Amino acid sequence: MNDRPILICYDGSEGAGRAIDVAGALFHGHSAVVLDVVGLTPEESVAAISWVVPDFEELNISEGQARTREGVDRAQEAGLIAEPRVDFDVPTWDGVVQAADELDAEVIVLGSRGLNGAQELLKGSVSHEVAEHAGRPVLIVPPEKRA
Repeated sequence: MNDRPILICYDGSEGAGRAIDVAGALFHGHSAVVLDVVGLTPEESVAAISWVVPDFEELNISEGQARTREGVDRAQEAGLIAEPRVDFDVPTWDGVVQAADELDAEVIVLGSRGLNGAQELLKGSVSHEVAEHAGRPVLIVPPEKRA
């Protein structure tokens, strides 16, 4: 690997934490950007058209900054040289791909919820969309096998 950073997607979930741990084991000592892509929930989108509306974008970015600080701490404990990044974009996968392009990331690392085909169709899969559109290596870390 060269000096290009790895991009680790982090949303505070168990799967995202596992992705950081795996990235640390595989890319120990490498520079990393811990990314949280935030957007508006469907409920926030509806509320955004009312007369009195909190600034959801600002609130969500603030929450994302707290999450990425947590992710950076975990990444540093895993042996990575990490820095935080929060972007606002919808859909999430597009924000990930844009950030990777901007950083010229060596690889994108993200967790997976372990959905089967039918669940993936109904709920959507950020990891699948990132892998399909990234144009660079993508490491999708599956959930731990349950015994």
